[in-house]
Amino acid sequence: MKAVQVPEAHKLMIIEKDCPEIKNEFDVQVKVKRVGICGSDMHIYHGTNPLATYPRVVGHEVAGEVIAIGESVTTLKVGDHVVIEPISFCGKCYACRKGRQNVCEELSVFGVHEDGGMQEIIVLPERQAHQVDKSLDWDEIVLAEPYTIGAQAVFRGEVETGDTVLIQGCGPIGVCILKMAKLAGAIVVMTDLDEKRLQFAKENGADYILNAGNSSIEDEVMKITNGEGVNIVIDAVCLPSTFELGVQVASPAGTVVVLGFDERPGAISQLPITKKELTIVGSRLQTNQFEKVITLLNEGKLTHDGLITHKFDLKDVQEAFDFIEKNPDQVRKACIIFD
Repeated sequence: MKAVQVPEAHKLMIIEKDCPEIKNEFDVQVKVKRVGICGSDMHIYHGTNPLATYPRVVGHEVAGEVIAIGESVTTLKVGDHVVIEPISFCGKCYACRKGRQNVCEELSVFGVHEDGGMQEIIVLPERQAHQVDKSLDWDEIVLAEPYTIGAQAVFRGEVETGDTVLIQGCGPIGVCILKMAKLAGAIVVMTDLDEKRLQFAKENGADYILNAGNSSIEDEVMKITNGEGVNIVIDAVCLPSTFELGVQVASPAGTVVVLGFDERPGAISQLPITKKELTIVGSRLQTNQFEKVITLLNEGKLTHDGLITHKFDLKDVQEAFDFIEKNPDQVRKACIIFD
């Protein structure tokens, strides 16, 4: 079968490999239909993902059809349509005991630490394959995993009805966060430097859009909130400057949610954190968000609404990566088609 492998940084190959077989009683075998290309896949390709190892079959945004099941599988049957939860964990460490498997000591991420879903057939434990309604288009359900990232950020920020939320960044993850924040009943302010992305956020429910290159975000946020500041800041840009801004514009008793992996330090004073008694939290991957997202997908409350802008056949995967690299302003989300 065919698989997309990054053997080393800046190199992409379609390779032939053996088809994986069911080995354990709780395994399921899935025929891949769609794989979304994520920013982390691009980082692996560029050699800038500090967590990835090589060679690596990339891809963790996966939708497919169950074609075989292990003898003890009870929640799935052949023919079911599924989306893939891309994390495995030990279940024993402190994080797992606290219900936060997404930061397990032995965390393994599909497509990062182990070979992922950009291949024709995959085999995974039953608990990592979640059934979705067969009536939904593959293009809708392939976004389940990015939506869980948005759901996790909203969960970590404890967003509630009536809260004001500032989301920094209108890229794919920013838009996924926006969708989940609006479903939670929040008033959402979005920032970006790209006017097209800002307008897309507006079309998808943002109450306010602010171009960070044209105005003072702090001044505009204070106008919108009558000087209080936003209750929750979710930083999907993740530069030292956006982290610093988040602390400044958060309201008293507010929360700043950080999604990034930037290792550069930010210059954050202790005073606003203590004076406003801010909560600053990280948000990585997701914990127990798939059930919520799948329910919203099945009910038609969560749709991509133009988030997917480009689709490429498997044979054109190099073209896909090149296009994303050269045209970041044109691509919201690109997918590889396997059927």
